[in-house]
Amino acid sequence: MDNLKIGVIGLPGKWSTEILANAIDKKTGFRLIIDMDRVSLDLATNTLNYQEHNLCNLDAIVIKKIGSQYSPNSLDRLELLRIAEHAGVKVFSAPEKILRLIDRLSCTVTLRNADIPMPKTVITEDLATAIKTVELYGEAIFKPLYSTKARGMCVISKKDGKAKVRKAVEAFKMDNEMMYIQQKIALGGRDMGLMFLNGCYLGAYARVGKKDAWNTTINSGGSYAAAYPSTEIIAMATKAQSLFGMSYTTVDVAETGNDAVVFEVSAFGGFRGGKEGLNLDVAALYVDHVLTTLNNAKSALVEPSVLVQNR
Repeated sequence: MDNLKIGVIGLPGKWSTEILANAIDKKTGFRLIIDMDRVSLDLATNTLNYQEHNLCNLDAIVIKKIGSQYSPNSLDRLELLRIAEHAGVKVFSAPEKILRLIDRLSCTVTLRNADIPMPKTVITEDLATAIKTVELYGEAIFKPLYSTKARGMCVISKKDGKAKVRKAVEAFKMDNEMMYIQQKIALGGRDMGLMFLNGCYLGAYARVGKKDAWNTTINSGGSYAAAYPSTEIIAMATKAQSLFGMSYTTVDVAETGNDAVVFEVSAFGGFRGGKEGLNLDVAALYVDHVLTTLNNAKSALVEPSVLVQNR
């Protein structure tokens, strides 16, 4: 598969982006990390430009990160990549599929409509309803619709008293008109990420939270370890990720006593959990999948007369 030009949409200097670009370089001899901050679309020439490259001339694009933070701007960036896709560039995962996952509400509605078990959740713009939800849940996690690694999330507790609850909810609503409110559940200090490549289960890692941290994210001091979910949990996560058709993704799952719930399906599944938790080189496996897909597509384009001549 020499001479293939496969670009990586990501964050230059960041671990997952760099190891993915390195894995592509190792297999193809081509290395290009694309920072969406510097991409421009010229509709007059129908070109999608980054530095000296027209991304419409690449063989494939692998989207690792669309930006440093999720935001409505992330949706605009994905729309730009649809131009390259329309020009025949194979994009992993397809922009339209990622679009459904960046918005937390879109992901949640899809999961709930498929009867995937989730924590108790209320979504509302109404301040009074939000305050009543805190009273009902006792402790609630308020989540921005566009965020990752728990950024912008906060815990609001009934025990702080009505005045403080109202003040905290009002403060959250200032930056989040639509409030996504989830009951805080006992995680036992860990949750799991189940990894899927082209819909196939690869394995699972645990995120182990730092003592006294309310979440298990690495940003809050958490660490990775191996995880061995039950057959039932694997089946639940398999169904959850199948709703979105991602090339690679992770499903965040927590065990709650005898049950388990799905928090979300990731728009940009990470590699570090697999590497540090299971010593699994997910980036290399992903690149193999990309190359196989491109090779199969190329083979399918070979004319029947050529196949006959080569027998």
